[in-house]
Amino acid sequence: MEIIWYGHACFRLRGRGSAVVTDPFSAELGYELPRFTGTVVTISHDHPYHNEARAVRGSPYAITGPGDYEVGGVFVSGIRTNGQPKDLPASQRNTAYIIEIEGVNICHLGNMLDVLTQQQAEDLGPIDVLLLPVGGKSTLTPARAAEVVNIIEPGIVIPMMYRVPDLSADLGTVTRFLTEMAVEKCE
Repeated sequence: MEIIWYGHACFRLRGRGSAVVTDPFSAELGYELPRFTGTVVTISHDHPYHNEARAVRGSPYAITGPGDYEVGGVFVSGIRTNGQPKDLPASQRNTAYIIEIEGVNICHLGNMLDVLTQQQAEDLGPIDVLLLPVGGKSTLTPARAAEVVNIIEPGIVIPMMYRVPDLSADLGTVTRFLTEMAVEKCE
């Protein structure tokens, strides 16, 4: 099992014979995605920083919302977050995904705006690896992200959606989140 971060909310999760790509982004974000293939692509919400599925080669199966899916030996469950769809514009309707590859449960929270409800936390189930937005502004603040970690209690946390060089999105750095979590050293 291999997890590669390509920037923002885009990861490639690769197991034997399959690869899941999460939230591929357009060049509008400020940098280009490398060329890679995928079996499955998950889109958390309809925004150019998260929905550039055509950038992924290999004709992947696109998952764009809640439900349970099985593709190429990969199990994906999507859970709606950020309130009810009818109450929000498309760019704020978010789906969190639980992706099971080789017995490892990976949760990609997409562009969550607030802490999980008790029901959402129960729906996620046990999580081994949490891919968590931490940059504030248009997503979870560092303090709220730390609350989510305490609710889910994953084995591993990988922060995402924070300021990096050349990024056009208005996000904070990862440092505040690390301070909230009392992390002095990252691996």
